[in-house]
Amino acid sequence: MIPYGRQDISQADIDAVVEVLRSDFLTQGPAVLRFEAAVAASCAAAHAVAVNSATSALHIACLALGLGRGDWLWTSPNTFVASANCGLYCGANVDFVDIDPRTYNLSADALAAKLERAEREGRLPKVVVPVHFAGQACDMRAIRALADRYGFRVIEDASHAIGGRYLGETIGNGRWSDITVFSFHPVKIVTTGEGGMAVTNDADLATRMARLRTHGITREPALMQDESHGPWYYQQIGLGFNYRMTDIQAALGASQMTRLEDFVTRRRALAAAYDAALADLPVIRPWQHPDTRSAWHLYVIQVDPLRTSVARGTLFERLRRSGVGVNVHYIPVHTQPHYRQFGFAPGHCPAAERYYANAISLPLYSAMTDAQQSAVLDAVRGALA
Repeated sequence: MIPYGRQDISQADIDAVVEVLRSDFLTQGPAVLRFEAAVAASCAAAHAVAVNSATSALHIACLALGLGRGDWLWTSPNTFVASANCGLYCGANVDFVDIDPRTYNLSADALAAKLERAEREGRLPKVVVPVHFAGQACDMRAIRALADRYGFRVIEDASHAIGGRYLGETIGNGRWSDITVFSFHPVKIVTTGEGGMAVTNDADLATRMARLRTHGITREPALMQDESHGPWYYQQIGLGFNYRMTDIQAALGASQMTRLEDFVTRRRALAAAYDAALADLPVIRPWQHPDTRSAWHLYVIQVDPLRTSVARGTLFERLRRSGVGVNVHYIPVHTQPHYRQFGFAPGHCPAAERYYANAISLPLYSAMTDAQQSAVLDAVRGALA
C-alpha cells in the first residue's frame, strides 16, 4: 500500500534521538529550546512555544488571547476537528465560515459578509482561526484588514503549512496574525512523532503560552504573590496543563528542520508532476493562488461529475483495492454529530459540503519515489476508465 502521507526519517534524525536518550535530559532539557529556536528562525518569528500536539497549541493560543465563556470562535469547516474544538475547550461558542471553492480555504469574502451580519446582531467573534488547508495560505491580508476593522484576534492554523510562503514571506512570521500554530504529526511535512508549536511576535503571549503548557506554574519572582522561599520554589498562578514536548521529540524535530527546504522542494516537484499527468483526466486539480507558494502537505483532487460517472466513493474503493492509500480531507466539521447538537445542519457551509462530496487526497510525501507516483497515476487512470 502506498500511503497518502508518511514520515521521512534519516540516519541523522535517528542519531539525534539516540543522543538525547544517552543524555541527562529526556524532557524539560535543552533540546526543546533548540527546536523552538530552529522553528522561530525558519519562519522569522520572535518566539516559539513547543507543545505535545498542534491541538494543544491551538488550545493555549486561544487561552492566551483570552477566549472564554460567551465568546465566539470562527473557523473553516474544511479542517480537522481540532481547529474548532479549541474554542469549545475554552467554553466559547463556535461557528464556521464557508470556503473559497478554488483554494478550499476559509473565504475572506464569506467572512466579510458574516461579520457584517454579526455586527448587527451583536455577536462578533473574539478569535478567528483561518486554516491553511493542504499547505496553501489563506488570504491573510484581507483577513487581517477585517480583524483590524472588527476587533477580533487571529490564530493561523498552519498545521499543513510549515515551509510555505505568502506574498513572498514565510508562513508564521506574524505579519498577519497574533499566533501561528504548526503540527508535527508523522504525516506532516516535519515530524516529532506527535507535537506542535505556537509562534508569535508578542513576548507576553509567548510567556502566557509557555506557562499554560506547564500547569500554570512560574518560577519568576516578579510574578509571584509573595516572596520566594528559595531556588526550589515555584507557584501555580493560574490553571494550566501538562502540554510539554519531550526532548526526544524535540531532537527529532530539530534534525528534521535542517531538511525542511528539501522536504518542501520535493513535495512541490511531486505536485507539479501530478498537475501535468492529471490534466486530461475528469478531475479538478488543486488551484494555487498567485499570492501563495504552498508547502503541499496534501494533493487533493475532486472528481468532476460533469465529465465522469465514477463517483468519489467508487474511485476511493478502486484505488484502495489497487494498493493506493488515498484518503479524504475533510468531512465538514459542522456536519459532525457533536456539532449538530449546537444546531448546525447540512447547508450551513454549502461550498465546503460540495467540495467534500467529490474530494479525494492522493499520496504525497517527500520520500515518495517517482515510481510510486507513476503507480498512483496508473491506478487513477484505471479507476476512472
